[in-house]
Amino acid sequence: MVSALYVVLGALLLIKLSFDVVRLRMQYRVANGDGGFYELQTAIRVHGNAVEYIPIATVLLVIMEMNGAEVWMIHICGLLLMAGRLVHFYGLRNHEVSWRRSGMAATYTSLILMVIANIAYLPWELVFSVH
Repeated sequence: MVSALYVVLGALLLIKLSFDVVRLRMQYRVANGDGGFYELQTAIRVHGNAVEYIPIATVLLVIMEMNGAEVWMIHICGLLLMAGRLVHFYGLRNHEVSWRRSGMAATYTSLILMVIANIAYLPWELVFSVH
């Protein structure tokens, strides 16, 4: 499955972002919350934002492939998703609003394309079949 590549990349990004939070918690000696440290607040939000988008996007991508979408479509959506998440991460981490906006635009575009593709490739005859 081609989509597995993007599931793995998404998981690796989530692991990296999680390690960033753990590293800062250890550095600032904060077990819960953010301790009022802006850098830790940002890392928590970066990780949280990725957790909000990557899982549903990768599920949509896998289902898109299972429904028979073309391989090039899966790559476009997967690359757009990963690029969007990385650009958003960079923008949030470096306080670059335009990068954050671009990252979110790429993420939303990939999500919308995957939703449309899943509707288009949905086996409608099975959806409405009566057994």
